[in-house]
Amino acid sequence: MAMTKKPVTGMKDILPEEMAVRNYCIGLIRDTYSRFGFSSIETPAVEHIGNLLSKQGGENEKLIFKILKRGEKLDLSHETTEEAVTDSGLRYDLTLPLTRYYAAHASELPSPFKALQIGNVFRADRPQRGRYRQFTQCDIDILGDPSPLAEIDLILATTTVLTKLDFHGFTIRINDRKLLKRTAEKAGFNESDFEKVFIILDKMDKIGWEGVRAELSESFPEETVSAYLASFKNSGGEEVSEDDISLMNETGSPLMTIISAVNEVKSPDFRVVYDPTLVRGMGYYTGPIFEIAMDEFGGSVGGGGRYDEMIGKFTGQATPAVGFSIGFERIIMLLLERGFSVPDAAGKIAFLIDKNVPDAKLAGIFREAMELRAEGKCVDIARMKKNKKFQKEQLASAGFEEIRECYAD
Repeated sequence: MAMTKKPVTGMKDILPEEMAVRNYCIGLIRDTYSRFGFSSIETPAVEHIGNLLSKQGGENEKLIFKILKRGEKLDLSHETTEEAVTDSGLRYDLTLPLTRYYAAHASELPSPFKALQIGNVFRADRPQRGRYRQFTQCDIDILGDPSPLAEIDLILATTTVLTKLDFHGFTIRINDRKLLKRTAEKAGFNESDFEKVFIILDKMDKIGWEGVRAELSESFPEETVSAYLASFKNSGGEEVSEDDISLMNETGSPLMTIISAVNEVKSPDFRVVYDPTLVRGMGYYTGPIFEIAMDEFGGSVGGGGRYDEMIGKFTGQATPAVGFSIGFERIIMLLLERGFSVPDAAGKIAFLIDKNVPDAKLAGIFREAMELRAEGKCVDIARMKKNKKFQKEQLASAGFEEIRECYAD
């Protein structure tokens, strides 16, 4: 089989310049979230196939990279089914592994538990701008807190990270699955049809009101569809209407508490908007849901919500849980498109050593470099090339502010 230099479709090699930006962002994210009380954890990239196919992941369950059984357990000697030869798969998000992790270790963890996960996930999706088949997710979750304090904390922590990365003018769209269900119920839809209705409603930003109406009308009575869409006419926005507040009170939704608290303490860098058409596709959400909308990207760059029933699938005991995920790859893409460079407070120094430098002087150069590194500076040592001008230009473009040329005398 021929060798190929290209990575697998939907995956990419990361060059040093981008890697420096990624590492800087991960460091800033970890530091910021730790100041909000979140603890770093790690879960395996491989999950049990039964967990991945548990009807919790919505459309993502159709995008799983499945893994064949290994060794003697793999028997392909006769015709067999996919189920018979598959026992695990690559995780499609970090939430499902977290719930398994918490179910297994709850007795060893504080309550509530504030978790931070940064890791690769895998989806056999169609690659496009800002979307890959292997990509990094960055999640914070609070497990064990049923109150809206958790949502407030998650929103403030996430928006703090974004503003530190110099993102401004973005919007936090917020809704509640309880409100979605009650609105559909009042319009006359049966509960068994809710998910189908929500899948169509979720296409609002792609096909518009008329597109949503047309798709709903294909499956449901026109009277029900009209009543449903009319309920959104005067809803949403920064100013929550009296009708919206009444619906929130009727369903016990904490959205007003969340919106009011965030607005009281937030910076002017972003808006919080109640969006009654926000759905989010994951089947495990049970309460408030939110997304980050950014004009610079033209879509969502993060989201999350409350999933109070998911851990109970493992333990049989209901455990409140809520999480928020930054679209790390999209954030990195936007920073690179801006020409973002990593701030380097320590200073970067390069030593270019001529080939005629004797061993005795060479040792002195390395000694000086070690002393500078001990002071916190970034120091590189390299053999001087024939095209010294081009070599120095490359170092300068990599952020080396001082370049020392070392000769024999």
